[in-house]
Amino acid sequence: MPLSVADIQAPIAAEMELFEQKFRGQMKSDVMLLDQIMNYIVKRKGKQLRPMFVFLMAGVCGQITEATYRGASLIELLHTATLVHDDVVDDSNYRRGFFSVNALWKNKVAVLVGDYLLSRGLLLSVDNGDFELLQIVSKAVREISEGELLQLYKARRLDITEAIYYEIIRQKTASLIAACCAVGARSAGVDPSIVDKARTFGEKVGIAFQIKDDLFDYGTAEVGKPLGIDIKEKKMTLPLIYALNKAGFLEKRRVINIIKNDSENPKKVDEVITFVKNSGGIEYATQAMNSYVVEAQSLLNSFPESTYRQSLHQLVQYTIERSK
Repeated sequence: MPLSVADIQAPIAAEMELFEQKFRGQMKSDVMLLDQIMNYIVKRKGKQLRPMFVFLMAGVCGQITEATYRGASLIELLHTATLVHDDVVDDSNYRRGFFSVNALWKNKVAVLVGDYLLSRGLLLSVDNGDFELLQIVSKAVREISEGELLQLYKARRLDITEAIYYEIIRQKTASLIAACCAVGARSAGVDPSIVDKARTFGEKVGIAFQIKDDLFDYGTAEVGKPLGIDIKEKKMTLPLIYALNKAGFLEKRRVINIIKNDSENPKKVDEVITFVKNSGGIEYATQAMNSYVVEAQSLLNSFPESTYRQSLHQLVQYTIERSK
C-alpha cells in the first residue's frame, strides 16, 4: 500500500501544524478584499510538499529553527505569487480544480495580489535579516521566469532538443524544489558545502518530478490535467522529443505539422499520443525519471541517518509514484 502524505509527514507533523498557523498569520491583511482573497488561497492549498522539503531537510541537517519556519513561508509566499501571475498569463480559470483568483476577481486584482504576496515574502526576510534565504529563493524565482520565457520562445519554433528541455525544467520546476532543500539546510546553520549538496539533491528530485508530470499527458489517470494538454499548448516534453528524434523525416514533419496547426483537434492530438507511445517515448522518459531519482537517493544517503532522512526518501518516491 503506497504511503500517504500524512505518513511521510510524521516526523514533522507538529512543525507543519505550527507552520500552518504562522503562514495564515503572514497572509493577513487589513484590506477587506485582500484578506478575503488570502483566505480563499489558504483554504485551497495543495499537499504542502514544498514546506515538507524545507522542514525535512532542516531536520536531516541538524535542527529545525525559527528561520526554517520563515524560510518555508518565504517559499510558499513567492511560489503562490508566481502561480497567481501564471494563471493571468495563461488565462486559466482553474487552479487545482477550483476557480483561480483571476477567474473570480479579474486579472487586475490577480496581478496586484501576486505583487502583494511577493512583497510579503520580501519583507518577512528583510525584517528578520534572512538575507541568505532571500538570496536562495529570489534566484529560484528568477530562474522560473527565465524558464517560462525560454519555453514560450521555443514553443513557437518547436525545435527543443533534450538539452534545452532539461534546462527549461531545471529552471521552471527543479529550481524551486532545489531552493526548498537549500533553505532547509541553511536554516539549520550548516556549512555552504552542505547547503549546496542539499540544493543539488532538490534539483534532481525536481527534474524527476517534472518528467512525471509530463508523463501524465499520455496517461488516463484523473490528475486534474486534461489528456494531451501539453500537446495542445505546443509544449515539447521528453516523451515527444525522444519520439521525434527516432522518427523518419516525413513522419517527423507530419507530427510537427499537427502540433503547429491541428493541436485543437482531439483526434489529431490522439494521433500524436499514439505516435509517442508506439515510439517508446513513455519508456524512455520513465527510465530518465528513475535515473534522476537514483541519483537523488544516493546523494541523500550521504547525510546522517535519521527519521527525517527516511521521510525524505519516502517523499522522493511519493513525487514519482503519485497519481496526480
